[in-house]
Amino acid sequence: MSKASRRFYRSLVLGVAALGVMIWAAIDQFGISREHMLNLFTTTLLIAGGVIVLAAAIAMLWVGVRKLVQRDNSD
Repeated sequence: MSKASRRFYRSLVLGVAALGVMIWAAIDQFGISREHMLNLFTTTLLIAGGVIVLAAAIAMLWVGVRKLVQRDNSD
C-alpha cells in the first residue's frame, strides 16, 4: 500500500471517528434525543441529495446548451 493510500485511509478513519464523537457528545452531553438527531440526519441527507440532483440537472442543461451552440456555429 502506498504512502498516499495509507494517509487517505487514516484520514478517513479519523474523520469518521470525529463524527462519531460529535454525535455522542450531542446525544450524551447535551441531552439531544436520538429521535431529534435522526430527524436532523434525515433532513441533511435529503438536502444533500437535492443539491446533488440540482447540480446534475444544471450540468446536463449546460452541456445541452453548449452542444446546441456548437451545432449552430458549425453551420
